[in-house]
Amino acid sequence: MKKAIVTGANGFVGSNVCRELCKNGVSVTAVIKDENENTDNIKGLENLSVVYCDLDDITSLPGKITDRDFDVFYHFAWVGSAGNLRCDEEIQLKNALWTAQALRTADKMGCKKFVNAGSIMEKETYTAVYTQDSAPGLPYIYGAGKLAARAICKPIANSLDIDLCWAVITNAYGAGEFSPRFVNSTIRKIIAGEPLQFTAATQNYDFIYIDDVARAFYAIGEHGKPNREYTIGSGNARPLKEFILEMQQALAPEATPVFGDIPFTGVNMPLEAFDTTAIKEDCGFAPSISFAEGSRLTMDWIKNTD
Repeated sequence: MKKAIVTGANGFVGSNVCRELCKNGVSVTAVIKDENENTDNIKGLENLSVVYCDLDDITSLPGKITDRDFDVFYHFAWVGSAGNLRCDEEIQLKNALWTAQALRTADKMGCKKFVNAGSIMEKETYTAVYTQDSAPGLPYIYGAGKLAARAICKPIANSLDIDLCWAVITNAYGAGEFSPRFVNSTIRKIIAGEPLQFTAATQNYDFIYIDDVARAFYAIGEHGKPNREYTIGSGNARPLKEFILEMQQALAPEATPVFGDIPFTGVNMPLEAFDTTAIKEDCGFAPSISFAEGSRLTMDWIKNTD
């Protein structure tokens, strides 16, 4: 891989992928929403240039980038990946359409491969929606948007001259993330000395540190095969309780987690839903950072940032 386009390049995952690509000598064109966006997390990266283009104007990208023959188009831009907009059906359906438009745009620019950032929420949503008598909540609308994007993009890609790889991120965490997702919020409770209360935490889960996520996307860009799904995870999915205890023992051995005080309203995915065999066999990728080590790195970053 010599040249890549990255949308959502200043986001948590996108910025780290940019860093990994540049480290490996790839020339990166970073696509950012507008000039008001914070780009400190990619500032100063060698071989990186910035282009401004909003998602709803993604089809104009060929006029903003004069270069052609890109090896990979990485698509991370997605409105409402966290917060209340996860429950906004209009926004999430627009995201699916914008992803399809990004795919067609990548093809027009001569990109050889389109790597999209999917989510384990796709599988959770499918299970929650199609299970008889289930009662999924509004946040599953985000997963429905991702599902719709994949269902639309796969046939489009096969009608064009571009390879589509769909990367399913389990749960990315680590230094640089500001959202109140599980690992971040739990570590902040540990730092503040707050009670550690959880569901029974018997549902299967997986986490992967952000540096490994970036390495995984680089590997998919290099070696990913068309029409393949690549799950990006630790390769050691297990009940959430085991992750919580590993974090607690690494960061706060004196604390006592309490399980069962909070009701669980989601779905429990089978362990095979987290299977990482494809990315290991096709792309030669295996994570290198344990959950305990990643938790320590994240806590150090939070302490130095707050």
